[in-house]
Amino acid sequence: MRVVLLGPPGAGKGTQAQIIAGKLGVPAISTGDIFRANVSGQTELGQQAKTYMDAGDLVPDEITVAMVKDRLAEPDAKGGFLLDGFPRTIAQAEQLRSSLSELGQALDRVLELVVDEEELVRRLSGRRMLVDGQMVQRDDDKPETVRRRLHVYQEQTAPLSGFYEGEGLLARIDAIGEVEEVTARALRALGVADDERPGAD
Repeated sequence: MRVVLLGPPGAGKGTQAQIIAGKLGVPAISTGDIFRANVSGQTELGQQAKTYMDAGDLVPDEITVAMVKDRLAEPDAKGGFLLDGFPRTIAQAEQLRSSLSELGQALDRVLELVVDEEELVRRLSGRRMLVDGQMVQRDDDKPETVRRRLHVYQEQTAPLSGFYEGEGLLARIDAIGEVEEVTARALRALGVADDERPGAD
């Protein structure tokens, strides 16, 4: 099964990506992991990306898409995958569709984790870290900063929801509740019964 996982910061994407992918028996693929692997492996694409990253610039879509395409062509992703953090824009979504088509593949489902803004702010601004023996709040987890991050998400990434809905691929998942409850909702949306899941007991 080939799945894309969407959702704003604080929706629990990273956690759900690992669990759902494990249940489906497919790799969870995050763009962060792909970037790190290419940069540390000093691949040609990694070196190109690093020049942008070192300058504090966004890596162009064509480099990001090429990295993702290479990763999806690896043997462990032949039977399916779960993409977390990609695509981020409609342009990337269209390029992903073309890349998959070249591999003779297509997406099966797009899951969008839905959490209202106040809950996201509560989750993200509630995080603390230990500094010199004291629990402090990181600057990027302050409520006003969190709201800015969510605004950027709404502007740049939320339109993907409409794009995939138009493709007939989107399923919105209520992401409030216990982790197991959210996972169960996601698996139901994928049409995967308990006894069909590779990770089921």
